[in-house]
Amino acid sequence: MVSSTPSSFPRTSGSGSLLARSTLGGTLMGLANLVPGISGGTMLLAAGVYPEFIDAIAELTTLRFRRRSLLVLGTVGLFALAGIVLFAGPIKELVVHHRWIMYSLFIGLTLGGVPVVWRLARPAAPALWAGVAAGFAGMVALALAQAGEAGSGAAGSGAGVLFIAGLAGASAMILPGVSGGYLLLVLGQYVPILTAIDGVKQALRAGQFAAAVEPCLTVLLPVGLGVVAGVVGVSNLLRWFLTRWEKATLGVLLGLLLGAVVGLWPFQQTVAPVPGETVIKGRLVTAETLAQIAPKDYPTTFFRPSPAQVAGASGLVLAGAAITLLVARFGRDAPSGDD
Repeated sequence: MVSSTPSSFPRTSGSGSLLARSTLGGTLMGLANLVPGISGGTMLLAAGVYPEFIDAIAELTTLRFRRRSLLVLGTVGLFALAGIVLFAGPIKELVVHHRWIMYSLFIGLTLGGVPVVWRLARPAAPALWAGVAAGFAGMVALALAQAGEAGSGAAGSGAGVLFIAGLAGASAMILPGVSGGYLLLVLGQYVPILTAIDGVKQALRAGQFAAAVEPCLTVLLPVGLGVVAGVVGVSNLLRWFLTRWEKATLGVLLGLLLGAVVGLWPFQQTVAPVPGETVIKGRLVTAETLAQIAPKDYPTTFFRPSPAQVAGASGLVLAGAAITLLVARFGRDAPSGDD
């Protein structure tokens, strides 16, 4: 029999309440997977269905089919998918063309999740702080790797990289505090994946089914396989760590959440490539290929913000934090109990 998640995680009782919270949690998780800095796991935790979701995945992988578990997985999965399909295009456009605004909001949404994980982790212990340090260092290393590649646009989109990107996205569905969208940014796959999702949606809407095949096979299939492998593997691995080293594991999650902010410095922008000087996806840009490069593939650079931008970014950070805290407040008082 699969062991349940630790008692520090609040639980929801009642099928009606469970369905409502699964609907809310799934919708928020879908949006979170599109937004760098927000953890889908944190959104499920805030909606009050996180332990049921983890238990349901573990039960399904051991071929246990309870109605309650199937209800949670089906509802969360359906509404998460709907959120991703409906909002992939708009969010991608906002990130490409209004990066500093969106990144400021992402920082606030991320910081708003810190109290959610902290409530699970307290009281503090040495193992907790060691985990925080390890998780924070890991995310800083990823941020530095992202900064090293951002100016060159050297990230590729092969099947192997896309599979790994799917694994990263799956981690956000499972781990409170870890943002799959942020990891996709680090891997250079955030915009390509959202572009593929929106392209398939537009092709199907126009009845051009043949046009939807190529992005499905070359992008969405390897990503989807990575997501499935990641959901199954990470959920069971997380349960195993939480039952044996709960404080250290929660500390790592908290450190990952805090460290994610480092890579979301908002004052960066895309710059037009210069023929003969700029390398994008491993290829030198020429005068002939310049017109074929979309703005989403332009390299990024940091810039000095104006006082108005600093004030605006500060306000967006506060607004983002308030949104996540309000969602967390909704799920904080979920009644406890088991099926």
